[in-house]
Amino acid sequence: MTGGTTSEAFVEAFRTLDASGTAGDPSWLRDLRQAAIGRFATRGLPTPRDEEWKYTSIAPIAATSFDLGLDGTRDGLTEEILAPFCWSPEWSRLVFVNGRYSAKLSAIGQLPRQVRLASLGETLVTDAGTLRSHLDPAASPKASDAFGDLNTAFWRDGAFLYVPRGAQLAPVHLLFVTSAVGSTPVVHPRNLIVLEEGSEATVIESYAMVNGGVSLTNTTTDVIAGSGARLDHYKIQLAAPRAFHVGRTQVRQAGASRVSSCAITLGGRLVRNDVDVHLEAPEATCTLNGLFVIGARQHVDTHTVVDHAAPRAMSRQLYKGILDGHARGVFNGRVIVRPGANGTDAYQTNKNLLLSDGVEVDSKPQLEIFADDVKCRHGAADGQVAEEAVFYLKSRGLSEASAKALLTFGFANEVLGDIGVEPVRSRLESLLSARLLGGRVAEEETMEAQRSCA
Repeated sequence: MTGGTTSEAFVEAFRTLDASGTAGDPSWLRDLRQAAIGRFATRGLPTPRDEEWKYTSIAPIAATSFDLGLDGTRDGLTEEILAPFCWSPEWSRLVFVNGRYSAKLSAIGQLPRQVRLASLGETLVTDAGTLRSHLDPAASPKASDAFGDLNTAFWRDGAFLYVPRGAQLAPVHLLFVTSAVGSTPVVHPRNLIVLEEGSEATVIESYAMVNGGVSLTNTTTDVIAGSGARLDHYKIQLAAPRAFHVGRTQVRQAGASRVSSCAITLGGRLVRNDVDVHLEAPEATCTLNGLFVIGARQHVDTHTVVDHAAPRAMSRQLYKGILDGHARGVFNGRVIVRPGANGTDAYQTNKNLLLSDGVEVDSKPQLEIFADDVKCRHGAADGQVAEEAVFYLKSRGLSEASAKALLTFGFANEVLGDIGVEPVRSRLESLLSARLLGGRVAEEETMEAQRSCA
C-alpha cells in the first residue's frame, strides 16, 4: 500500500484480522465488530462536508501509509525509557505499548477488596459476561461515528477498572505508549471504567510516544458512574510532533454522581477530542475542563456534548487554548436540555489566547433547551496578551519576554490550577513552562527533546 490509507484499506485490514485474529471473540462481540465495520464501509472516513468535521480535515491522516496490521510491537521498551511518563511510583499503573498490555512494565499495588484493575483484553477472556452490557454501542450517549466504529471493529486491548459499591481507590495511571521505529502504527485502545454506587476513584489516562515517528491512536474510554459515585478523570496527550490522535470519552451518570474530566493536549500534529456526557438521573454533576497549547501547524479539535436528560443536574465546562505560529483550534460545545429536565444548571466557556497573527480559531457553543425553569449560559472569547499588563510587569523589572511568558502561564493556570492531583499538576506546569519559551509556544521538536531527557 502506497500513497495513503483509504477507507477501503481499513475495511480490508479488518477482513484479514477477522479471518485470523478474532476467532476467540465471543459471538456477541464479533457481531458488534461486523456491524461497526459495515457502518464504516458505508460512510467512510469523515470529510469537512460532514458537519461534525466541518473545521477539521483529516487529509494528513488519509495521506499517510499506515501499518494497519501492526499489533503490539514493544521494540524493547524498558522502565528507564518510560520513566519520564510515569509520574508517581505510588500509583497502580497499567502500561500499554502499541495498543497491547505489558505486564512487565505495569505495576499494580494493593487494591481495596473487590476492585478490579486489569487488561480489557484479558478480562474479555476470563469474564466476557461482565463486559457485554457495557460495551454495547446501544448504551453509548451518542450515535457512533467513523472513528468510533473503527475502534469497535479493531480494539484488542485497553484498561478495565471496576470499583465496587462504597470503595475508595487511590489514583490509577493508565499509560499508553506508541513506538514507531521502522513502522507507522495504528492503535485502537478501548478503556472501560465502572464505578458502582457511592464509590470514588481518580484515573489518569495519558498518551505518549517514544522514538518519534508517525502514528495514529484512535481511542475510546467508556465511563459508567453509579448513583452517588465520584470520578476525577484526567486525559493527558503528549504525542510526538508528527503523531495523530483521535479520542472519545463517553460518560453515563446516575443520580447524584459527580464526574470531573480534564483534557490536556501539549503534542501531536492533529488531535481530535470528543467528550460526550449523558446525565441520566437527578442531581448528577459533571465538570469538563480542557487546555491545549499548540504552535507551528498543529491542529486541535474539541467537541463536547452534555445531555441533560433528567431534572436538577448541573454541568460546567471551561476550555482554553493557546495558539502560536500557524496553529488552528476548534471548539464545538453542545448542551442539550431534554423535555422535563427542569432545574438544569449549565454553563460553558471557551477562551483562546492568540500569540501570532497566523493562527485560526473556530468556536461554536450551542444550547438546545426543551425545558422550562433552567439556568443555561455560554460564552466564547479570543484575544492577545494585554499590552497594558505587559507594560506593568516590565515596570516591575521583568523583561518583555518574561512578562509575556508569565501572563500566558497565568491564562493556562485557570485550568491547570484546578487539577487536584499534585504530581499531575506539577508535571504539567513544568512541561507548560518549558513550552512557553519567551512567551511564545516552542516548536514541537524542542518539546520532544525535553521530554526525552526529562
